[in-house]
Amino acid sequence: MIANFDKKKIITYAIGVAVVAMVFGAGFFVGKRSVVCNVCKPESVNFSLFWDAYQKLQENFINPEAITDQKIMYGAIEGMTKSLGDPYTGFFDPTEAKMFQQDLAGSFEGIGVEIGIKKEQLTVVAPLKGTPGEKAGLKAGDIILKVDGKSTADMPIEEAVRLIRGKRGTDVTLNIFRESWTMARDITITRGTIKIESIAWELKQGDVAYISIHQFNQQLPADFKKVAMEILGGPAKKIVLDLRNNPGGYLEVCQEIAGWFLKQGAVVTVEDFGGRREQQVFSVEGNGAFADYPMVVLINHGSASASEILAGALRDNRNIPLVGEKSFGKGSVQELVTLQDGASFLKITIAKWLTPKGSSIAEVGLEPDVNVEVAEEDTAGGQDPQLEKALEIISGLK
Repeated sequence: MIANFDKKKIITYAIGVAVVAMVFGAGFFVGKRSVVCNVCKPESVNFSLFWDAYQKLQENFINPEAITDQKIMYGAIEGMTKSLGDPYTGFFDPTEAKMFQQDLAGSFEGIGVEIGIKKEQLTVVAPLKGTPGEKAGLKAGDIILKVDGKSTADMPIEEAVRLIRGKRGTDVTLNIFRESWTMARDITITRGTIKIESIAWELKQGDVAYISIHQFNQQLPADFKKVAMEILGGPAKKIVLDLRNNPGGYLEVCQEIAGWFLKQGAVVTVEDFGGRREQQVFSVEGNGAFADYPMVVLINHGSASASEILAGALRDNRNIPLVGEKSFGKGSVQELVTLQDGASFLKITIAKWLTPKGSSIAEVGLEPDVNVEVAEEDTAGGQDPQLEKALEIISGLK
């Protein structure tokens, strides 16, 4: 869920998309005539088929009053993005766009679960801490087979989000399958107001700062600075950084946080465009206040996107051990491109993330240096063997 808001990139992509949108839009104002796309590949696409289908719907659909030009337009764009077969490229109409921005701002209504597509199945990336989804027992890696009885097979993420989100106090029933179960189960969750706390910390073992980052959202840089000042002014000399169940966020925020742990100029990640153009390197610009602190990083199946980038950067640059379980593997690069109406946008996959040493994160994830699994009985008993192992390791570092 990373958005790279480089202005030049957004302008370049927005112009291309706007031209396509204008070609579609012109047909609605000019009429149902043959339109040839001027921005398509040389073989050209004759859009008369589109208008023929549009006319047939108008003439034959049983409920013609349900047909509006706006719905047809949104549906056409959504179908265009879906045809690419990439679960992370999609269209957001004004309502969905507003919901997406609320997510990254840190407050919305729903169940508080990040979802994604993995192995062509709708999957829980991470239940956010303290949310209805977490309290109901959802876990990273859970497969969502149905939402309120509707199958999620071939369902776009945006549609799944629409179905799962809703007003606080209302219920949604998810049909869930988990690897440790023999059959799927229905879990009914009451939606609530989700306020995502970006970070929390506490002192452990007298000199270990245990920092848990929940999401790389807009409020994290300011919140992290406050936490950093408290840690620097206290007795902590070591750090355990917890990135478990962190679904990601903004690349720029990830870069800024990395600047506290890495020295100036260190590479955070590499953006790889598959040979279409030169790779782009993102380096640290920060004060490196914690660059010499011994560290251990916690990851699990719910660590995705920006959290994987930070974990990979810390391991590649400082040999910091990763403890826990293999991360989610969300390593593709998305840009948010606002369309000409100013309210809707496209989320477009343009590249893949690589760790500083060149390892791909997409679909692969990060393997921990020390693998520690958490059993259901551990969770039920309030035990955290992953954190216990991290504290054991950090106690021996100097």
